[in-house]
Amino acid sequence: MKKNVSINSFTKEELHNYVFDLGEKKYRAKQLWKWLYVNGAKSFNEMSDIGLKLQKKLNSDLLYNRLQTDQHQVSKDGTQKWLFKLTDDKKIETVFIPESDRGTLCISSQVGCTLSCSFCHTGTMPLVRNLSSNEIIGQILAAKDSLLDWDMKNRKITNIVFMGMGEPLYNYHEVTKAIKILLDNEGLCYSRRKITLSTSGVVPIIQKLKYELDVSLAISLHAVNDEVRNELVPINKKWPIKELLSSLEVYPGVNNSRRITFEYIMLDGVNDSINDAKKLVKLLKPIHAKVNLIPFNPWPGSIYRCSSDKTIKDFADEVCYNGGITATVRHARGQDILAACGQLKSNSVRLSKEKVVKINAA
Repeated sequence: MKKNVSINSFTKEELHNYVFDLGEKKYRAKQLWKWLYVNGAKSFNEMSDIGLKLQKKLNSDLLYNRLQTDQHQVSKDGTQKWLFKLTDDKKIETVFIPESDRGTLCISSQVGCTLSCSFCHTGTMPLVRNLSSNEIIGQILAAKDSLLDWDMKNRKITNIVFMGMGEPLYNYHEVTKAIKILLDNEGLCYSRRKITLSTSGVVPIIQKLKYELDVSLAISLHAVNDEVRNELVPINKKWPIKELLSSLEVYPGVNNSRRITFEYIMLDGVNDSINDAKKLVKLLKPIHAKVNLIPFNPWPGSIYRCSSDKTIKDFADEVCYNGGITATVRHARGQDILAACGQLKSNSVRLSKEKVVKINAA
């Protein structure tokens, strides 16, 4: 085994193998797993039922540290956003959205993004690298620390969504590894129904996902024809709407999956007409689907405007009442701290620029 790897990068099986290779009893792995993901221990030295000799070996072999918080903001509506600094000084953003019946943590899967979606601020960043499973899980652990969320009977973070920075399916191996850690019923113990993976439509990986993970799926659709979607979501040029939807028609029938959520950003004069709504219904009729309409959240330099409240309501009514497909409108949260959908990037870029200015001034 390599030295100085993070213990949070281990699957349960890998942790068992590590403990076995040390010549320790099997139950030690179970104890460690519980300390990591049930008790929320922040160091090996906190693990009171682990002997000092083993603690010393663990400290020698493995890393055990939380993501470093560069900035923590709280919105006037209760939304919280963390800017985390990674060990190579790269930065990612993570958002917690509290609601009356649940609390949703929106996590990142990459530093930057390669998709260049024109309505998304994150999409204007270059892709720097994929996150490791340790860094993905690390966002959840750090948020739980900050929120004092280690009481399993009274959870604050009830739902996990892969809707932060990056395209999760372009980091499939590490995302899958992280999700398996999230699902383990002796650890973090999240239900498959409480984890949502959002993708812009990486068709070959969606076909793998059907059979390998039974988590909820959200598709960033945002348009009803290829001409508009090519502009909004350039990955459509590789896998156009017809091909994407074809890969999804049988998806909900595999492993008793839930309805697929189709995310649709509401852009004034671009994709928000009643005719667009009718075409959307026609596209989604063959699929066990629901639609999440997302009012556009402005960000510095964007060329788009949000559709009016009336336009959004009329669009939703056409899809839902006339089209027979469930349609909900996502209420914007955390706009004052640029934590709403499509706004992630702002603080990491701003802080980087401020750092450059300070260095130049010096």
